[in-house]
Amino acid sequence: MLLPIRTSISPRRTPYINYALIAVNIVVFLLSYFPHVDPITNQAEYLRRWANQLVLDPTPGRLYLWQFVSYAFLHGGLLHIIGNMFFLYLFGNNVNDKLGHIGYLCFYLAGAVFSGIGHVFMSGAPVLGASGAVAAVTGAYLVLFPQTLITVLYWFFFIGMIELPALYFIAFKLIIWDNMVEPSIAPPVAVAHGAHLAGYAFGIAAMIVMLAVGLISGSQFDLWAMIKRWNRRRRYRDVVSSGYDPYTGRQSRHIRVKEVIKSAAQQQKDEQIQDVRNEISSRIGQRNLPAAAQAYLDLMKLDTEQILPRQHLLDVANQLAGESKYTESARAYEQFLTHYGSYEYAEQVELMLGVLYSRYLQQSESAIKHLKIAAEKLTDPGQLKMCRDELARLQA
Repeated sequence: MLLPIRTSISPRRTPYINYALIAVNIVVFLLSYFPHVDPITNQAEYLRRWANQLVLDPTPGRLYLWQFVSYAFLHGGLLHIIGNMFFLYLFGNNVNDKLGHIGYLCFYLAGAVFSGIGHVFMSGAPVLGASGAVAAVTGAYLVLFPQTLITVLYWFFFIGMIELPALYFIAFKLIIWDNMVEPSIAPPVAVAHGAHLAGYAFGIAAMIVMLAVGLISGSQFDLWAMIKRWNRRRRYRDVVSSGYDPYTGRQSRHIRVKEVIKSAAQQQKDEQIQDVRNEISSRIGQRNLPAAAQAYLDLMKLDTEQILPRQHLLDVANQLAGESKYTESARAYEQFLTHYGSYEYAEQVELMLGVLYSRYLQQSESAIKHLKIAAEKLTDPGQLKMCRDELARLQA
């Protein structure tokens, strides 16, 4: 079993509409849920009589327009509403923040309508529940925040937690496995898979269209930006392979093969470097510093001359030191001091670098050089004492 329990980002503003939708769903559930046996049909019923007309029923003569919205606020049991509201809270808060209150409310209701339409076309059974609308919200999250991390609780023979990118978890676990693969191999259950798939399709398509036409602001980390980067790489490979020179705009019959290959290889390397730099920025924005530090090491393998923004480089250097990767950390600190020597707390970086060289890398000369610089500028009594003590030990 896999259960997502949190995401690596939080909304910047309070998602009032998402909270309101959760509250409305709960209130309607409390008012409408009434498990009993119908005295006429002798069948088990789960709703009060007045709520039955709000269920989306594709049966001819019993289908009404309002049901395409009303069904999404009804639930057939405690676990049903808890599951839907938990997923709505997990993914809806950030989507609400991105779309704004009115935009998010309209999107949620549209998701309910489109998932209801999908169910009508794929099934003739009555349906109720917010899962179709929640699927639309989850699909929107996949497009808007594909590179964020989802903490997943798993239990099979043992229990543990793992962090997975939202793109892969939502696409492969929630969409493909839960709604395509599992229904074909497991015993039939009363789950509206058609409504779920229609909701996911609507949420993904609607967000991509809105990003493409500029109705909502995008970022370099959303799915539309990832698609555009992939398309640029594809187009470049196509034009280069056909003999076209993208720098002169001419088709030359006398292109030297080695020059074309070198140019293509360099372009590919530049694109790899940019992708890694984007990943570092994304991971730091998510406060996923271990992943950012690993991406930095990948960047150094591609090009040792690459320099990160000041705070990013400092965060990465600190993370590498915390992971006991002292050589890599020292290199990052050296880069920092070379390019950001005017940093207001540079003396603390000098101290950290001196301690690394002294205690962990056994490079006394380098340690003394940095510790002396730090000793001249440090004002914190504790840091200054540690610096002088380390110098005294090295010079003894």
